[in-house]
Amino acid sequence: MTMSWSIYESPVGLLTIVASLGGELRNLYFPGRTPHLAAANRGAMEPVVTQLEEYFAGDREVFEVGVELGGTPLQLAVWERLREIPYGETRSYGEMVEGLDESIFPAGLEPYKRVRAVGTEIGRTPVPIVVPCHRVIGADGSLTGYGGGLERKQILLDLERRVAAGLPPEPAWAQRQLAIL
Repeated sequence: MTMSWSIYESPVGLLTIVASLGGELRNLYFPGRTPHLAAANRGAMEPVVTQLEEYFAGDREVFEVGVELGGTPLQLAVWERLREIPYGETRSYGEMVEGLDESIFPAGLEPYKRVRAVGTEIGRTPVPIVVPCHRVIGADGSLTGYGGGLERKQILLDLERRVAAGLPPEPAWAQRQLAIL
């Protein structure tokens, strides 16, 4: 047994949390995306659950739980860049490319195709919400792809914008959740 998992009932649906035995978060799955996990490996995930609860209550802007990310140099650079986006703010895919070392992109990849490559790696973020891939939007401000669905992306952005503006989280989570289930 090299990992354990649990299910957290969040305002955006049931989230499956997977962590190493050392407690470092490996994956966070939205409903309908969870692979088969052995029942024997199910266990408590108190630190992660506590921080998710604080996040959804508007009391946590930065996650401090350990995260175990493995990937290519491009993936790791993109995921680290995601963690740098301040709570309540967004960045465009083009902005995410700016300043990335050219050597981490596949050899021969035309510069104009780097935005798509970065977008692909954002979509592969193994621990959404904790690594805030929902904070990346289209250059025109539109919502674009999100593994949890655009409705969840909008809910997360709305939560962060309200809290960043000094307002409490929207009290009508239940009604919003019904729309995404």
